Amino acid sequence: MSQLIFLSFSYSVWYNRVRVANERGGRWLTREQVRTAERRLARERGTIFKDWGGKLAIALVYPNRYYVGMSSLGFQTVYSLFNAYPDVVCERAFVSDRRPVTGDGRGARGLLSLESGRPLGDFAVIAFSVSYELDYFNVIAALRAAGIPPVAQERDESHPLVIAGGACLTANPEPLAAICDAIAVGEAEPMVPALLEALRDKIASPRDDCLRRLALVPGLYVPVLTEVSYHPDGTVCRLGSSSTSPSPFSPVRRQWAHDLQEFATASAILTPDTEFGDMYLMEVSRGCARGCRFCLAGYCFRPLRERPLERLLTQAREGLEFRKRIGLVGAAASDYSRMDELASGLRQMGAKIAVSSLRVDSLSETLVKSLVESGARTLALAPEAGSERLRQAIHKGVSDAQVIQAAELCARFGVRQLKLYFMIGLPGEEPSDVEAIANLAQEVMERSGSQVVASVAPFVPKAQTAFQWAPMAALPVLEERLETLRQSLRRRGIATKAESPAWSAVQGVLARGDRRVGQVLLKMTANSLAAWARAWAESGLCPDFYLYRHRPEDEVLPWAVVDSGVPIDFLRREYRLGTARQGGNRIEPA
Repeated sequence: MSQLIFLSFSYSVWYNRVRVANERGGRWLTREQVRTAERRLARERGTIFKDWGGKLAIALVYPNRYYVGMSSLGFQTVYSLFNAYPDVVCERAFVSDRRPVTGDGRGARGLLSLESGRPLGDFAVIAFSVSYELDYFNVIAALRAAGIPPVAQERDESHPLVIAGGACLTANPEPLAAICDAIAVGEAEPMVPALLEALRDKIASPRDDCLRRLALVPGLYVPVLTEVSYHPDGTVCRLGSSSTSPSPFSPVRRQWAHDLQEFATASAILTPDTEFGDMYLMEVSRGCARGCRFCLAGYCFRPLRERPLERLLTQAREGLEFRKRIGLVGAAASDYSRMDELASGLRQMGAKIAVSSLRVDSLSETLVKSLVESGARTLALAPEAGSERLRQAIHKGVSDAQVIQAAELCARFGVRQLKLYFMIGLPGEEPSDVEAIANLAQEVMERSGSQVVASVAPFVPKAQTAFQWAPMAALPVLEERLETLRQSLRRRGIATKAESPAWSAVQGVLARGDRRVGQVLLKMTANSLAAWARAWAESGLCPDFYLYRHRPEDEVLPWAVVDSGVPIDFLRREYRLGTARQGGNRIEPA
């Protein structure tokens, strides 16, 4: 009965707010869209509702669908961090599930907060949590849908401050430099207290004063205070302070939580309407000590930190009050030093477990047995490359024998299907390396007796990694090699799932673009490859400049505005080691 009363009251409040919001923006939501929000709220556990009186209002926006955003433990963590302060009200917003968001914002019409149904313009701050480069399009579309100028310098005192963060922006914030007032570089936990302190009197301060104050927050990059000049060939000439900057130019240093025990990183809101709807998620470790030369997480979340076993078991005990399955999250979760004890302890509690990532060479009988007893019939392993030569070059350090041994271990405990993750287009890759993927997948299938699915993604070089200077493989090369691999696997009875090479190329531009790429993003009229090509043509720039160049090691890189904490000399040494192991072979652009 109480739930029915809640629904009736909530619907009335929500619909009235939506009506007012749509009158302001000249747009109307349908009753179906309002009821969708109602259903979501009714199915959530842990949602935070606050009165707005005298509070700093922050709209936390995930620039993708609700289903995707609520699968992000990072997004939920930031929601909890903000709402932990009594004088802050943080509400969530997502882009429309009904159709793709377009560059002009039409697909995100009626973008309102979930908790109170308020338009984004009502908030003092809009904070975007960005997990993927391809969501940059949706950041701009969301601002347009809210009636907020997407260009930072076109916003005035009447508009919210726009802040963004996420791993991709920590590595390279420049593609969104023209759109965001500030960009968080690093992990949220150590930044939130100083950030909120700088924002609290935002309404009473001139916008420029607020930006200068934000620039003093460790880990916060304010693009308007940095000027970039370019050589005639398009490369960066100089990074320096703008005339309005309160201090000389210095790279923004990445922030990270030194002691994870200070923060409980776990599911804040439980809902069935997400990929992990049947799980209580909790982070077991952060960072990775493996040092794979291609891996953004391996560099931008250093150093490796682990949570104490006893604390995790206590946290899991609390989570079991709401869900029977515990999801263990980490960049290399199976590398957790006490994973066998954790898995055994969870099983003794009666918990079913799932693990976000499995390393071929750190699988144990205890872990595999626990996963299978928890209902897992499919497990994923990531050899990354087909040949041992190429795996050594990328510092994966896993032999064929170890892959086979891991597959046989999984099969012995009843795993029926194995997903094998591979990349094509790695620096130094040859046709024989692609064929080696098919050979390894076949051997795994034959030796384990399990069904095998090969998941294939084009390699995308990322900023702040050892391969940040490497060119991306040309699109025709990727397409040809992917089709060759598909045919070879099909003949062997192995299914293939592959990411689009064309969209991977878009990701490649955004991953290592400079702030001029923001001009292209602003010209996008739809999330399509055709719109992408038109935007480049209109901008007078060329995407190949960002994709296919062998960048000299002494070139000033656009993302040098960020100090990742990893010495540049170390990255150069790793790059040379990676290319030396390839025998000098390189994939040239078409």
